[in-house]
Amino acid sequence: MHILFLTDNFPPEVNAPAGRTFEHCREWVKAGHRVTVMTCVPNFPNGRVYEGYRNKLVQTEHMEGIDVIRVWSYITANEGFVKRILDYVSFMVSAVGVSPRVKSPDLVISTSPQFFSACAAFLISRMKQVPFVFELRDIWPESIKAVGAMKESLVIRMLERIEMFLYRKAVRIVSVTRSFKRNLERRGVPGDKISVVTNGVDLERFRPRDKDDALVEKYGLKGTFVAGYIGTHGMAHALETILDAAAAMQQMPGGEDCRIILLGNGARKAALMDRAEQMKLGNVIFIDSVPKEDVAKYWSLLDVSIIHLRKTPLFTTVIPSKLFECMGMGIPVLHGVMGESAEIVEKHDVGRLFEPENPDALCRELLNLKQDPDLFRKLKTNCLAAAPEYDRKHLASRMLAELKTITQA
Repeated sequence: MHILFLTDNFPPEVNAPAGRTFEHCREWVKAGHRVTVMTCVPNFPNGRVYEGYRNKLVQTEHMEGIDVIRVWSYITANEGFVKRILDYVSFMVSAVGVSPRVKSPDLVISTSPQFFSACAAFLISRMKQVPFVFELRDIWPESIKAVGAMKESLVIRMLERIEMFLYRKAVRIVSVTRSFKRNLERRGVPGDKISVVTNGVDLERFRPRDKDDALVEKYGLKGTFVAGYIGTHGMAHALETILDAAAAMQQMPGGEDCRIILLGNGARKAALMDRAEQMKLGNVIFIDSVPKEDVAKYWSLLDVSIIHLRKTPLFTTVIPSKLFECMGMGIPVLHGVMGESAEIVEKHDVGRLFEPENPDALCRELLNLKQDPDLFRKLKTNCLAAAPEYDRKHLASRMLAELKTITQA
């Protein structure tokens, strides 16, 4: 089977869509299938082309057996609605224009959050007369409204009509959460065309390891209890909550030897750094995004991981992929996301929940884990026990089985 996969994020970018797509495609190649990925030049999240790449019309490379075609797109930082739309639309146009280079795919897949790449996949599927599959990672454009980037408007309603058109035209929708499936069913999408394949973890990369001595020394972490957030610093994540919790920690008994790491980039990074400076937070360490091969070394610095999203109903339907990376590394989580992902935390007892956007609750739970070594050890053990259930190899095989049923129909 020849699979054509469209995505605007792919390694060496290190965000969740890039990781999931690469790991699935790699496993499909190992299973004997041909995979072509059409993507843009790596630039997320700062809108700067990575070293070794140029933003030209077409360039190709091979990555662990995957044929990668990179096309030109308008590049901008992950901020500003209009500029991002131009980014998405330019990738859509370039992908459709370059698609004749891809010979004889058996199906075309595209992944959200934004759906302009799905528009391209639909058009290419019609041109090549093959099935179109929509991998649903986010309910977009509803998520735009959820973070306050746009209010209800004619533009939003137009985007929602395009969204529903794509759901109708997809032969199969592969959702990363059961909540997304229920959302689509309520809106009239037939449930029998929606499959659920959750996010997971590459257990070969994310496994227990000692703290990296060089990084411990570099950031002055020796003898401290380290909590951290690793990921995009965007509007959806409300990381001001973590800064407010850090301020509270500085004033509480037992909090003086705690440190909080914020690793990553995004639209809110500069504002967060400015706010931390104004608050005189000596216990917060900002680190820029690191290459994919180094991510696990930085995870090793954490005693506990903080996962957080804004307090809004939409985010009760998402499952942050970093939850599974924590399990693989044996790192207990402080989970500030309600809904389906919180149910996973409780089911496997791998961390403690706190109310989103409640810094006092986060502070209390962090101190509790620091001061209760028996609880801390239990949660670490539970993480490692639960991780195999979310092994990316197994999940990639499940999705491949779904794709085979389409081409064999």
